[in-house]
Amino acid sequence: MGEGQSASLSAQLKQRIRAAIAGNDGWLPFDRFMALALYEPGLGYYANGGRKFGAMPGSGSDFITAPEMSPLFGCALAVQVAQALQACESGEIWEFGAGSGALAAQLLAELGDRVDAYHVIELSAELRERQALQLQRWDRRVHWHDRLPERMDGVLLGNELLDAMPVQLLHWDGRQWFERGVATAGESFVWLDRPTPLRPPADYFVPGTVIEIHPQAEAFVRTVASHMGRAAAFFIDYGFPEAEYYHPQRTGGTLMCHRAHMADADPLSEVGLKDITSHVNFSGIALAAQDAGLEVLGYSSQARFLLNCGLAELIQGSTLRERIAAQRLINEHEMGELFKVVALARGIRFDPLGFASGDRSHRL
Repeated sequence: MGEGQSASLSAQLKQRIRAAIAGNDGWLPFDRFMALALYEPGLGYYANGGRKFGAMPGSGSDFITAPEMSPLFGCALAVQVAQALQACESGEIWEFGAGSGALAAQLLAELGDRVDAYHVIELSAELRERQALQLQRWDRRVHWHDRLPERMDGVLLGNELLDAMPVQLLHWDGRQWFERGVATAGESFVWLDRPTPLRPPADYFVPGTVIEIHPQAEAFVRTVASHMGRAAAFFIDYGFPEAEYYHPQRTGGTLMCHRAHMADADPLSEVGLKDITSHVNFSGIALAAQDAGLEVLGYSSQARFLLNCGLAELIQGSTLRERIAAQRLINEHEMGELFKVVALARGIRFDPLGFASGDRSHRL
């Protein structure tokens, strides 16, 4: 997508957001702003024609995810998926928001005939087209859906899914809580706070703190749970347990934007042209899952999970270039520690290989 087209789409999106603000008494809560900026049909970041995923800025991409970083990510994950499929007595995989389709391709290649059907639940028509090109080798086994089916058996996957779900922003001034929203000032968007009864799930905060709460991600997990039959779900994302997420020193929250492999903390600029994300409160996700009747099977760092699934052995048989890329998946200062994996299940009982050592469920 060229610069001219990008600017035109962004201008249209801004106009649509201004109309939404005007129609809501001059103020839009941030979660609604974020939803429009990311998902407004044809205009939002994930709904327009811009390239999102890639290794280098020169490709026109904005960020890289683990499957694009190294195919060994999918190879290691396939070990866990195979075990879970056996426990579920199923050959079906369900991936939420499959991105470029790289992870689906890695799993299909690694698992072969063990997969009867690979289902992709994808709302973006533009991303569906890219996934179809990536997965055309398996076109008879891959199926796309724009809503949850009545029942899902097998393995459910969400890689960097929860971080892109709209969040609400809360501001503590030392005396009371405000919900942070968006208003207009001329042609610009600006922050505007309003008093709120909403509260984060922790008690002590430094005055001036701005932090996120995640009702949409937690509602998503509860909804998914209501559609799970004999199934295991694995969500992989960057985030923390509640005690770390709402630590008093985290005064600025975790909201972040990504464009051209550069990060910034201003979601009100370049609207529709960059990603907006928030780290995941995994304690909230686990509690929502348990409230919906799911069992939490495990929670660990991505590094420990992948090593439990045999990544070290896979690296030993790789080229130098592949080893360097795969190391980024497990290095503490890159994806290894910041990214976590949580496993949830309904109707089955097994001990997932990915949590054989280093399980941190007790810290949720």
